[in-house]
Amino acid sequence: MTDLLNVQNLVKRFGDNTVVNDLSFHIAPGECLGVIGPNGAGKTTTLRMCLGLTTPDAGSMTYFGNLRMPHDALAIKSRLGVVAQMDTLDPDFTAEENLLVYGRYFGMKDREIKARIAPLLEFGALTSKAKAKPGELSGGMKRRLSLSRALINHPQMLLLDEPTTGLDPQARHLMWERLQMLMQEGKSILLTTHFMDEAERLCDRLLVLDHGQKIAEGKPRDLISQHLEPDVVEVYGQGALALAAPESALRQHAARVEVSGETVFFYTAEAQPLLMALQHWPHLRSLHRPANLEDLFLKLTGRQIRENA
Repeated sequence: MTDLLNVQNLVKRFGDNTVVNDLSFHIAPGECLGVIGPNGAGKTTTLRMCLGLTTPDAGSMTYFGNLRMPHDALAIKSRLGVVAQMDTLDPDFTAEENLLVYGRYFGMKDREIKARIAPLLEFGALTSKAKAKPGELSGGMKRRLSLSRALINHPQMLLLDEPTTGLDPQARHLMWERLQMLMQEGKSILLTTHFMDEAERLCDRLLVLDHGQKIAEGKPRDLISQHLEPDVVEVYGQGALALAAPESALRQHAARVEVSGETVFFYTAEAQPLLMALQHWPHLRSLHRPANLEDLFLKLTGRQIRENA
């Protein structure tokens, strides 16, 4: 099948700073591609270039087989749905009016738009808020209204920039449910996120960026098995950091040891010997779990907070 989006050798510089460096990826019909990386990795800049909002210094972006951004920007945007990182709802319009006005931007007739308003508000669990203005809505309701608005033009593909940032767990789960419904309908999604559980739950494939470059790409579980030991034992409590020392007896049971704050992470292919050895430190607390996307993210991009993000 023809890719809905094919990006080749994308480059973007701001002065001497190369924000996106020779980036290539594609999205197939019905696929959700997640883009993850630390702050400043180039995620939002990549999305802005894909939307024609930022002009690349090099590279190409082809949509729907033969449309090129930015040359065919209007034709491309007519087939996209976008949920930006920041709220772009019109505060002076009600929920249904936001949908009506947005549909007009695509040249849709009012009769066609109005036929879609009720189903889209129902999709966003916002039927009772049709007459409410954005200022009367919770953060989760605003995000669902933004998603419903992005669907007004029957888009083939959605571009979502951190769509659940700032939401509480209940609101995030409801947003995930709605996105999964769209994928079941065959929509393709390009998603940037800081939430690793969101990426693992929603994405068919992941693109890991750091310093503007692709450092890994693949299915979430495949990436975890390729880059990580299967088991992780977290140890914390007074004196836990001493167990990370080179002379610690516990190191012989781990393939890799990392420290973050007051917690020691032991990565191992077989956790039982390590757990048995930990019985000699009964005052310490431990957690045994399978390796996850957060472990992958931290291994590939580091645990150091980016001060220039």
